[in-house]
Amino acid sequence: MEAVIQNSELIRVGFWLTIKLFLIAGGGALAIGLVLAGMRVSPVPPLRWFATSYVHVVRNTPLTLVLLTANFGLPEIGIVFDFFTFAVIGLMLYTAAFVTEAVRSGINAVPVGQAEAARSIGLTFGQTLQLVVLPQALRTVVPPLASVMIALLKNTSVASAIGVGQMMQQMSTIAVRNPADVIEVLIVFALIYAALALMLSAGFRVVERRLAVAR
Repeated sequence: MEAVIQNSELIRVGFWLTIKLFLIAGGGALAIGLVLAGMRVSPVPPLRWFATSYVHVVRNTPLTLVLLTANFGLPEIGIVFDFFTFAVIGLMLYTAAFVTEAVRSGINAVPVGQAEAARSIGLTFGQTLQLVVLPQALRTVVPPLASVMIALLKNTSVASAIGVGQMMQQMSTIAVRNPADVIEVLIVFALIYAALALMLSAGFRVVERRLAVAR
């Protein structure tokens, strides 16, 4: 444990970057996922085609490839950011595909009569989706969204592939500096990730219970 104590500042920096990366990418993924889910059930064929193609392509592409494409591909078209921003973009776009499918499953679970009743009083598709369908759908998709967000938390470790100094990157640095204490270092970082995932899961369970009461 001496190696962990001596490198506590590196762990603190990595922990903060991991949380920051998760919160920004998670918020963006939820926003993009909601829009894409609406497009997936849209009556406009081009919107459905675009959203469906996006989901199928991104979900079947390795996350590392998505991050490397964002990091090396975007500068080729004049979009230049730091490594952290590229990591946020890659994680956000990747996770959005999974959020889309989770939300779409919730939309499909809402009885068709709800949308028909909304249209009968003159609501447009967008108004029906926003005011009637999505509020009900989101209550049913809390567990799958929790799984997606926990996966995102763990996927932040892949950002080390493009040089972002989150926990996985710092773990590698500490392990290289202290080869005799590799096992202890690995255990400590595994426990940190597990603790974060458990806290996130507990938070989603609270949200699920509250929404279940409201239902």
